[in-house]
Amino acid sequence: MHIQPPVSVVCAIIVRGDRVLLAQRPPDKKLGGLWEFPGGKVERGESAEAALHRELLEELGCEVRILQTLPAVTHEYAWCTVEMVPFVCELTAASPEPHPHEHTGLVWVERPQLAGYPLAPADVPLLTFLA
Repeated sequence: MHIQPPVSVVCAIIVRGDRVLLAQRPPDKKLGGLWEFPGGKVERGESAEAALHRELLEELGCEVRILQTLPAVTHEYAWCTVEMVPFVCELTAASPEPHPHEHTGLVWVERPQLAGYPLAPADVPLLTFLA
């Protein structure tokens, strides 16, 4: 039996004051309708930081400054295992406001309210860092 190595992904915990940006997955994708911290797969030969900036530009059309790198989180889905590197970020002064190019919607959520959103399972452990 061949075991696939985990898929490397990154996500951005974009903060603005006491609020954090969540993005809703489109209904036709895996985990459709669930909320997540935006990000995506790291491509071969790409650093996690480079992947983060590329994915946010593609998905949200925004630019961020990385404030902190959090410990990686591994989550096993039925179809694959992901190893996610979360980054705490803020929008750069010159960045446009995030726009949902690939998501159904975006919302800025007060930290205490985050647990009330149905999050993608891999994102749930990140709430402990935001408490």
